[in-house]
Amino acid sequence: MILVFVLAALLVLSAFGALHWYAWRRLVRDTTRGPGLARRVGAGVFIAGPVLVFVGFAAERGGAPFWLQQTLTWPGFMWLALSLYLLLALLAGELVRPLLRRLVARRAPAPAEQPEPLVRELAPEPVPAGAKPTERPADSTAAEPTAAASTTAASTTAASTTAASTTAEPTNAEPAATEPADSPATPPPATSADPSRRLFVSRVVGGAVAAAAVGTVGYGTYGVVRGPKVKRVTVPLAKLPRAAHGFRIAVVSDIHLGPLLGRGFAQKVVDTINSTQPDLIAVVGDLVDGSVADLGPAAAPLAGLKARHGSYFVTGNHEYFSGAEQWVEEVRRLGLTPLENARRELPYLDLAGVNDIAGTDEGQGPDFAAALGDRDTSRAVVLLAHQPVQIHDAVDHGVDLQLSGHTHGGQLWPMNYVAEAANPTLAGLERYGDTQLYVSRGAGAWGPPVRVGAPSDITVVELASKQA
Repeated sequence: MILVFVLAALLVLSAFGALHWYAWRRLVRDTTRGPGLARRVGAGVFIAGPVLVFVGFAAERGGAPFWLQQTLTWPGFMWLALSLYLLLALLAGELVRPLLRRLVARRAPAPAEQPEPLVRELAPEPVPAGAKPTERPADSTAAEPTAAASTTAASTTAASTTAASTTAEPTNAEPAATEPADSPATPPPATSADPSRRLFVSRVVGGAVAAAAVGTVGYGTYGVVRGPKVKRVTVPLAKLPRAAHGFRIAVVSDIHLGPLLGRGFAQKVVDTINSTQPDLIAVVGDLVDGSVADLGPAAAPLAGLKARHGSYFVTGNHEYFSGAEQWVEEVRRLGLTPLENARRELPYLDLAGVNDIAGTDEGQGPDFAAALGDRDTSRAVVLLAHQPVQIHDAVDHGVDLQLSGHTHGGQLWPMNYVAEAANPTLAGLERYGDTQLYVSRGAGAWGPPVRVGAPSDITVVELASKQA
């Protein structure tokens, strides 16, 4: 088992390293002219980034001093999100790169034509029989006979002079004059690729990739830190009495208070919930990522939650990484009612809650029989359960409505496809037999405080009576 774990870890590390090498090659090596400061800085960034990812996770899970967690997780977790969108943008850039190269090649200036040679040989014109040979034009570029040839010609006969003048070649002609007049100029050898053109294309694609990734992560971060928005959904229940028609439950999950999201974020969540004036508040797990000692002050604003029928809490899987028993006592001290495999009979319905599946290893797993056994089945029952996969047990126990979180709606596209494959419902309302399941995307974020394609929410579930 240990060997399998080690091999899997090595495989993940190798893939992670290979992807970063590819990103470095495209964004640093291909966009710089050669070794220098820019390339060294880029290499340092692509080495430090992945190292900080693992160091940040180790610090958070290993219980490092809280100030050190905050120092390491911000750059590490943000790099994790940035590297994801750098990779996706680079893959898209590979499709654009050849098209851009062709466009640049078409717009490149054509090579200059070679000028015509200035000196040419004039081909002798045939002389008809009995006719005098024509003299060379005065503007001919052919060389004149030398002085020695003129002296020799004076001592010969007129006929010899005529024959010599029609057959002799100029003695001072340059070698270039022997090239035929219609011979084309030899073009310079063409190179297979222009290095400056490749550099230009790499810089254009790299700049677009970096801008797209930074913009995506920046917008996704803003979507988290500004706080969740309110979402409203109406759920009809057959067993709900007419007097309870319009009963409002504010559902909040996955707040994930930790090194990145602290007291200020918790206050935004509380203010948003209270603004909806709910009848009941349901906190369905993953409240924190850390111990009570570190995050107690961050969770303090939860004491300000206000609802006519109270606030209730069930554990999520992250509570069992952070000391679930201590957090159950802390939320009780803050005024919330923990439902540990328990049920409360409210005026119009029953409210039940079960522990998260992650508590099974500690002997604190979900117990549906304890939470739902011996109840009046004629009354509507709403179940709080952190993970959507618990819906199958809820169906078996006749639950009318289950409220869950856990999925974050995928949080970072395209991770929503992975989350959808692992959960019966990714987000929203669905029916399973006689049981309805509503899954919230959550208020916060785990790991990078970034959401892309899965906005955070606090949902007001308004129950509707079919008798109304």
